[in-house]
Amino acid sequence: MTTNVPAPTFGPNGFIAPTEAAILSGVCADIQEAFGGTLNLDPSNSESLTTPQGQIATSETAIIGNVNDTFVNLTNMVNPAFASGRWQDAIGNIYFMQRLPGQPTTLQIACVGLAGVVIPVGSIIQDTSGNPYFSTGAATIPVSGTVTVSFAAQNLGPTAVPGTNDVSIYQAIPGWDSVTCTGGEEGSNVEGRAAFEARRAASVAVNSIGSLPSILGAVLSVAGVLDAYVTENDTGSPATKGGVSLAANSIYVAVVGGQDIAVAQAIWSKKAPGCVYNGNTTVTVQDTSKGYSPPYPSYAVSFERPSPLPILFAVSIATNSNVPSTAVSQIQQAIVAAFAAGGAAPASIGSTVYASSYYGVVAALGSWVQIISIFVGSANDADASFTAAISGTTLTVSAVASGTLAVGQTVLDAGGTILPGTTISSQSSGTPGGVGVYVVSQSQTVASESMFGVLPAGNTVTTDIDQIPTISANNIAVTIVG
Repeated sequence: MTTNVPAPTFGPNGFIAPTEAAILSGVCADIQEAFGGTLNLDPSNSESLTTPQGQIATSETAIIGNVNDTFVNLTNMVNPAFASGRWQDAIGNIYFMQRLPGQPTTLQIACVGLAGVVIPVGSIIQDTSGNPYFSTGAATIPVSGTVTVSFAAQNLGPTAVPGTNDVSIYQAIPGWDSVTCTGGEEGSNVEGRAAFEARRAASVAVNSIGSLPSILGAVLSVAGVLDAYVTENDTGSPATKGGVSLAANSIYVAVVGGQDIAVAQAIWSKKAPGCVYNGNTTVTVQDTSKGYSPPYPSYAVSFERPSPLPILFAVSIATNSNVPSTAVSQIQQAIVAAFAAGGAAPASIGSTVYASSYYGVVAALGSWVQIISIFVGSANDADASFTAAISGTTLTVSAVASGTLAVGQTVLDAGGTILPGTTISSQSSGTPGGVGVYVVSQSQTVASESMFGVLPAGNTVTTDIDQIPTISANNIAVTIVG
């Protein structure tokens, strides 16, 4: 049996499907031949396509077109640049790589109660939004009456770290009296398509020796590594790159995730002889190559564990009758999800975060979104740098190194002790914008340290190579104007 419907072709350009117009012409010709050519059926006449025979022709065309589209999609998936989902996982498996799973938000919780009371694994607390968290290890309350326990959210993915007093005991244990949140790290979604492909592409250099890509590939292949950055100073004098001072004739490796010893082994296995190291973490690596016997030669390998750099967002949208009551939380979660998954401009070590990269995900929430502006900011471009302490909601500034404090600024510190979303509400006393006493939006206790005041108003944030960008819903300010 023959047909007038054109078949797909395979050639140098891969699988090529005929156009739907060509398919429709072929289907109509087949039907006309089957009924002696007497039907009112002309693919160039839209009126004839409204007839019963026209309906049959267009339906059959759609079925064939859908099948062809499926094959086009499958053939595109062979290319790592376009692969996604299970196909991308399969390509990753060729390189012995697995997609990074989602991670739950983890909290450090101060548990108060009677000495000797055991808080078992799986004990439950909750935040004010009703999200449950389970203890990841057992702990016994000491004589001091307080023990810090790690809790993980029930669900994977980013959940805003609650405030100090925004947690409570869900499952009572006699003698366990109260809980407070002393810190936390927001979870992440499953590794996105673009981020996984970027990691796979970088990993293929793992078989080389002595080059920066080979070191990067080896480090990215270490289990648990989420991000890495490699550079060098090949001059005979110290040099500054990406905001970090590098020793002469040295390599620099910054790594997020993975065990220290595994990361150090990967670096040592690929770096060229005689290189000097940089970094805040040093591990001793032994050379157990064939021909050596204990005691094995050992080497001190240094690398950088980058510090978190909270990225602040300021989003303004126009008010209208369709803006839902959940607009703020929807926008916050859309930005958090896009930030965590990676995309056209993944937020990684030494990267530039563009405010424009997030217009699309915010606009995609619905026609009610009418974006006025999206700005970003960080401590790297702080409006004020100062020394201060926080007790309750009182911020006491003892010295100002640069800039001016102002109402509305988000208060940050290098160590991440300050709760996300802490902003300056007012100034109580002292020099306006300088040394004095201020009121902040969240109650907490922070010892005197260096702090920054930031009002996000930029289009980009450039991350140093010893920093990893982080996101928190509490650091996304949404304003509905009008």
